Amino acid sequence: MRKHDKPLTPRQIAAVKDQDIDFSDIPKLDDEFWRNAELVEPDRTEQVTLRVKRSVLAYFRAPGKGYQSRMNRVLESYVRAQGK
Repeated sequence: MRKHDKPLTPRQIAAVKDQDIDFSDIPKLDDEFWRNAELVEPDRTEQVTLRVKRSVLAYFRAPGKGYQSRMNRVLESYVRAQGK
Protein backbone atom coordinates (compact mmCIF):
# COMPACT_ATOMS: atom_id res chain seq x y z
CA MET A 1 0.00 0.00 0.00
CA ARG A 2 1.32 3.45 -0.82
CA LYS A 3 1.80 6.26 1.68
CA HIS A 4 -0.43 9.31 1.43
CA ASP A 5 0.44 12.95 2.02
CA LYS A 6 -3.18 13.92 2.58
CA PRO A 7 -5.91 12.09 4.49
CA LEU A 8 -7.97 9.74 2.38
CA THR A 9 -11.57 10.58 1.57
CA PRO A 10 -14.28 8.19 2.82
CA ARG A 11 -14.65 6.91 -0.74
CA GLN A 12 -10.90 6.20 -1.00
CA ILE A 13 -10.92 4.42 2.37
CA ALA A 14 -13.85 2.25 1.30
CA ALA A 15 -11.92 1.25 -1.85
CA VAL A 16 -8.94 -0.14 0.11
CA LYS A 17 -8.95 -3.94 0.10
CA ASP A 18 -8.58 -5.74 3.44
CA GLN A 19 -5.45 -7.58 2.29
CA ASP A 20 -3.78 -4.23 1.51
CA ILE A 21 -4.10 -2.89 5.08
CA ASP A 22 -0.89 -3.03 7.14
CA PHE A 23 -1.70 -4.06 10.71
CA SER A 24 1.93 -4.70 11.72
CA ASP A 25 2.11 -1.73 14.11
CA ILE A 26 -1.00 -2.76 16.05
CA PRO A 27 -0.30 -4.91 19.12
CA LYS A 28 -2.11 -8.22 19.53
CA LEU A 29 -4.94 -8.28 22.05
CA ASP A 30 -3.91 -11.40 23.91
CA ASP A 31 -5.28 -12.94 27.11
CA GLU A 32 -3.02 -10.71 29.23
CA PHE A 33 -4.59 -7.62 27.68
CA TRP A 34 -8.12 -8.81 28.42
CA ARG A 35 -7.24 -9.82 32.01
CA ASN A 36 -6.13 -6.25 32.70
CA ALA A 37 -8.90 -4.54 30.72
CA GLU A 38 -11.29 -2.26 32.59
CA LEU A 39 -14.85 -1.47 31.64
CA VAL A 40 -15.23 2.29 31.25
CA GLU A 41 -18.81 3.50 31.16
CA PRO A 42 -19.42 6.52 28.93
CA ASP A 43 -20.25 9.81 30.62
CA ARG A 44 -23.55 10.40 28.88
CA THR A 45 -25.23 13.76 28.61
CA GLU A 46 -28.52 14.54 30.28
CA GLN A 47 -31.12 16.98 29.04
CA VAL A 48 -31.73 19.81 31.52
CA THR A 49 -33.31 23.22 31.61
CA LEU A 50 -30.68 25.84 32.35
CA ARG A 51 -31.00 29.60 32.64
CA VAL A 52 -28.02 31.57 31.33
CA LYS A 53 -27.55 35.23 30.49
CA ARG A 54 -28.42 36.18 26.92
CA SER A 55 -24.92 37.52 26.37
CA VAL A 56 -23.41 34.17 27.38
CA LEU A 57 -25.74 32.25 25.10
CA ALA A 58 -25.03 34.66 22.23
CA TYR A 59 -21.30 34.16 22.71
CA PHE A 60 -21.54 30.36 22.46
CA ARG A 61 -24.00 30.47 19.57
CA ALA A 62 -21.94 32.96 17.52
CA PRO A 63 -19.56 30.42 15.91
CA GLY A 64 -22.55 28.37 14.70
CA LYS A 65 -23.77 24.84 15.22
CA GLY A 66 -22.57 23.01 18.33
CA TYR A 67 -23.04 25.70 20.95
CA GLN A 68 -24.34 23.25 23.57
CA SER A 69 -21.26 21.06 23.12
CA ARG A 70 -19.02 24.11 23.47
CA MET A 71 -20.79 25.12 26.67
CA ASN A 72 -20.48 21.59 28.02
CA ARG A 73 -16.72 21.51 27.29
CA VAL A 74 -16.23 24.76 29.22
CA LEU A 75 -18.22 23.44 32.18
CA GLU A 76 -16.38 20.13 32.07
CA SER A 77 -12.97 21.85 32.06
CA TYR A 78 -14.06 23.87 35.10
CA VAL A 79 -15.05 20.70 36.96
CA ARG A 80 -11.68 19.07 36.09
CA ALA A 81 -9.81 22.19 37.25
CA GLN A 82 -11.54 21.81 40.60
CA GLY A 83 -10.02 18.34 40.89
CA LYS A 84 -13.33 16.52 40.61
